[in-house]
Order: sequence, then C-alpha cells, then structure tokens
Amino acid sequence: QVQLVESGGGLVQAGGSLRLSCAASGSIRAINAMGWYRQAPGKQRDLVARITNGGTTNYADSVKGRFTISRDNAKNTVYLQMNSLKPEDTTVYYCNAGLYWGPEFWGQGTQVTVSS
Repeated sequence: QVQLVESGGGLVQAGGSLRLSCAASGSIRAINAMGWYRQAPGKQRDLVARITNGGTTNYADSVKGRFTISRDNAKNTVYLQMNSLKPEDTTVYYCNAGLYWGPEFWGQGTQVTVSS
C-alpha cells in the first residue's frame, strides 16, 4: 500500500505560478513511477506529467514548456512546478503512484483555479 498526500493547490491569476507537492508513504520501494493527472467535471482523468525512478519524464503536450515535474527521493516527494498558468489549467489535480507490478494509488486531489 502507498499513501499519497497532496498540497499546494489554490487560486492564482493567469500567468502566475503554483507548485504542487505529493508526499508518499508506505511501500515506497515498490514505486516505479509517480505522476500528476487532472480531471475536469464529467471528463476523464488525463496525464499531466510523469517521472520514473530512473528520472525519465513525460508531459502532456498542453503543458510542455510550462510545467516541470521533479522528485526528492530523500523526502519521498514529487513536485509539479506550474508556470504561465492559463484559465484552462483550472481543475482538480491528482497525484499518482504506480508500483512495479501494476497497482496504482491516488491522492485525494487538490484544486487549482486560474482566474483570467
């Protein structure tokens, strides 16, 4: 089992920045990759950014050049630095941890609101 606690969401004006944090606990050594997803009401949950244990990252096209995912292994924490935020980035963001053999775990979600 892996527990994920997110923080850092909030309200920001367009063009501003926020940093989301996701602290993992539990079976840390079993985690293969961690990432951030977002889900608007009535829509599917989509990948925003992901980082593997080896440091490989991938991003949704809509956030490339604006968002950066990173991890602090000593703190078992993954960060999502979000710059140049747009109103269309407004939604709930979820942290995800995937284990080597398949199971996935989710955080409770954190709201990001970007005003125009």
